Amino acid sequence: MSVLLHRDTRVVVQGITGHQGSFHAQQMIAYGTRVVAGVSPSKAGTTHLSVPVYASVREAVERDGAEAAIVFVPAAMARDAAFEAVAAGVRLLVMIPEHLPVLDTMAIHTFCRLRGVTLVGPNTFGLITPGESKLGIMPSHIYRPGPVGIIARSGTLSYEIAASLSDAGLGQSSVVGMGGDPVVGQTFTDLLPLMEADPQTEAVVLVGEIGGSAEERAAELVRTMTKPVVAYLAGKSAPEGKRMGHAGAIIERGRGTLESKRAALEAAGARVCEMPWEISAAVRSALG
Repeated sequence: MSVLLHRDTRVVVQGITGHQGSFHAQQMIAYGTRVVAGVSPSKAGTTHLSVPVYASVREAVERDGAEAAIVFVPAAMARDAAFEAVAAGVRLLVMIPEHLPVLDTMAIHTFCRLRGVTLVGPNTFGLITPGESKLGIMPSHIYRPGPVGIIARSGTLSYEIAASLSDAGLGQSSVVGMGGDPVVGQTFTDLLPLMEADPQTEAVVLVGEIGGSAEERAAELVRTMTKPVVAYLAGKSAPEGKRMGHAGAIIERGRGTLESKRAALEAAGARVCEMPWEISAAVRSALG
C-alpha cells in the first residue's frame, strides 16, 4: 500500500515542454510514473517525451484519465495553473514552484479544500512511493521500498535522511514533502494519520525546522499513534528574525523555536535526533 501516490496513478504535467518540466517529467517517466499527458498551450497537438500535449488540463482528464497534476510553471502563473487543474477534476495536485505570494497559496488551498483535492506544496520536492511512482524533483536512486514513512518540510535534509536509511537497509514506504512556505497544502497533522493507517509503514520520520507551529501541532497526534516516530529539527543556530532558507523557517517574537518543537515532540513520545545521520539508528532501535 502507499500514501497518496501509487504505481497506477495517472499524471498530467503542467509546463511539460519547459526546461524544468521536461527534465523532471523525463525522470518521472524513467522511474515508472504513469505520465499520460502534458499541458503547454503553445505546443498543443504535439507529443513530447512520447506523451500527448494539450492546451488544457481538462483535455488530459477527459482523454487520458489524468487524476494527478504536477505544476512546473513560474510562480506568477502558478495560481492559474492550480485553479485549472482543480476545476478539471484532478484529485491530487503537486505544486513545485516557490516564491508564490501567500494570498495566492491561500486561494489555492481554499479551492482545493472545497473541491476535495489533496494539495502538496507549494515549494515542495513532491512525493515518492519507492519502487512504484514519483511525482516531484527528488533524486530517485536514493530511495528503496521498505517500512519507514517520511514527512518533511526540507527537501535536501529528507534526501540525506532517506539515503542514510537506505544504506542501513531501512527502505521507505512513502515520502512526502510538505513544502517550505508559511502556508502549505498538506501538513504533519494531515499526513500522520495516513502513515498510521498504512499497513506498510511501521515507523515515521518527521523532518521539521524552525518557524511556525507545525511540529507542535504534530506532537498532539504523535501522542495517539501506535507507530514509533523519530524526528530531526533543523535550525538550531538560526538567530531570531532571520529567515533560514525556506520562507516558513523563521522565528518571530519567540515563536517557532527549535526548543519548543523539541519539547513538544519529546513529551509526546517521539525520539528527536541531534543530527540527520542519527536517524537510521534511532529508527532501527524503535522497530526493535
